[in-house]
Amino acid sequence: MKSIFLVFGIVFCLNASAQLLSPIEDSILVRDGKKLAADIYIPEGEIPRPTILIQTPYNKFWYRFSLPLGYGINIETCPYNFVIVDWRGFYGSASAFSSTASRGEDGYDCVEWIASQSWSDGKIGTWGPSALGKIQFQTAKENPPHLVCCCPLVAGSQFDYEEYYPGGVYRKEYVEQLDALGYGMSGTILANPYYNYLWQYVEAENWYPDEINVPMFMIGGWYDHNVEIMLNLFTGLQNESPSPINAEHKLLMGPWVHGGHGAAYVGSSLQGELSYPAAEGWSDSLALRFFEYYLLNAYNGWPGEPVIRYFQMGEDEWKTCENWPPEGASDINFYLHEGGLLLPELPDETNSSSSFLYNPSDPSPTYGGPTLGEDMLQGPYDQTLIVESRDDIISFTSPAFSEPAVLKGAALVKLFITSDKTDTDFAVRLTDVYPDGRSMLIADGIKRMRFRNGFTAADVSLMSPGTTYEVEIEFYNTAITFPVGHKVRLDISSSNYPRFDKNLNNGGEMYVAGDTLIAENSVFHQIGKESFINLPFVSYALGNSNDLSVARDFRIFPNPSESDFFVESLSNSVKEIEIFTITGENVYTEVFSNNKTFVEVKTTLPAGVYFIGVNGTTCKKLVIY
Repeated sequence: MKSIFLVFGIVFCLNASAQLLSPIEDSILVRDGKKLAADIYIPEGEIPRPTILIQTPYNKFWYRFSLPLGYGINIETCPYNFVIVDWRGFYGSASAFSSTASRGEDGYDCVEWIASQSWSDGKIGTWGPSALGKIQFQTAKENPPHLVCCCPLVAGSQFDYEEYYPGGVYRKEYVEQLDALGYGMSGTILANPYYNYLWQYVEAENWYPDEINVPMFMIGGWYDHNVEIMLNLFTGLQNESPSPINAEHKLLMGPWVHGGHGAAYVGSSLQGELSYPAAEGWSDSLALRFFEYYLLNAYNGWPGEPVIRYFQMGEDEWKTCENWPPEGASDINFYLHEGGLLLPELPDETNSSSSFLYNPSDPSPTYGGPTLGEDMLQGPYDQTLIVESRDDIISFTSPAFSEPAVLKGAALVKLFITSDKTDTDFAVRLTDVYPDGRSMLIADGIKRMRFRNGFTAADVSLMSPGTTYEVEIEFYNTAITFPVGHKVRLDISSSNYPRFDKNLNNGGEMYVAGDTLIAENSVFHQIGKESFINLPFVSYALGNSNDLSVARDFRIFPNPSESDFFVESLSNSVKEIEIFTITGENVYTEVFSNNKTFVEVKTTLPAGVYFIGVNGTTCKKLVIY
């Protein structure tokens, strides 16, 4: 978050006509006698106005370049005062540091101080993303009398075990970024890799929807890492917040990343390698309506705004519902099949599996997704070249959809696996495969096998090499429609690094230096061991494609290949072989006068990802290294 203000500042400084806002610099006395540094922005006239309070750990100075909600440097057009306060222990409030102080109580004191000022009309709302959002919940919990409403973005109140150890795996880049921002949490988190009494206490202390007595307008994004935290908390507010306030909370979920660095942020059109112009600016425009209603007493129809408004990606349209997930979705199992197929029917093979090697010294890399680190890409990125072209991953792809396939909710993967090591990870990625071959990341997940039975120390159970185990891996909630011609893909590997720390495969103590072992991991797709992904589809229809019979009938090996490879047919029916680049260019064709059972294909193709066509139908991806 800090770096986005730095970018704004550089842009303004490079502009010769740029102006900096000149706030009133003041300090707010809090209950322990210390003072918090505050910048106060007051439009001309100094008549009493409502105030929007922002509490930040990222330096209030950067707001001098641009106020939020579209006001920029035009404070004179603003109907609100803005008060920007540095958190205790950060920047201008560094001298107020205290290890025992409550941020919620600091927020209470800031709200009530504002209410006592001559330029305040006594109505205070709060706004801010990420950490600036979390502190709004902490402030609201203390129930300051003059707090009217809150607008937290990409944030919830919780500190949950699985926020830091999803699937039992340490979120390396996330916690390291928090350390870089000054929170210093890694020591405590790494000292508690199991779900224990500390986590139980922290979770209980930070779950308090029943203590929220002001309307919340929560804003989140499908590519954010806080999706589950926000959806769970919003449901809690609906069910537990005191009446009638519980009926006034609203939620906006757009096609957005967490933000904080790079070009993408909550409300922008560009997200990763995709663009969503139909969602641009909605976070600001609806937040302004929210504040106008509660702070300015505007009759703007806000009470009639839907409880939940969410963006259906793929359709590029806003939808509404009363509760999440919306009604109408059915859980459809798409099963893994021989040949990399993903089908809504059980496999009929009796001895079928796919294997890969996982080397902790060369882990499958993170490429986009719900990341936070300043050196990481955020949002939807094409996995084809960086991730799927490697030989440490197996992929399963559906036929193309013949009608739009509408998905709303959280997918879940159930795998039957085996490994030759006592511990390893299974990492999954869900992607939208475009007709041009792009494999755009939707969501990801991971599970450490020693935690397959739970996350307490007592739950830990290492594997016996060669034994079959069942493992379930959850994806984040999302809302996406696969257009006609698109496909859904499940990628399976054993790492997603550095988003998740890598498993050394040695079964020893975690997150310490040690010997790394290469694991051979296998996923079954056969009768009695039917691995699948459960997809919450509202509707879907697969095309009548020859891809299914072709992919089942033919085997291509080795894959990845150094150059030459073999095509084998189960029905003695190889008539033609074609090779295409990922952009659709035909780079190889061989036609046979008689049907073949076994063909050796000799090529001089450069390294890359290709698609193989047999008898006029594209049936499999080939990687040449």
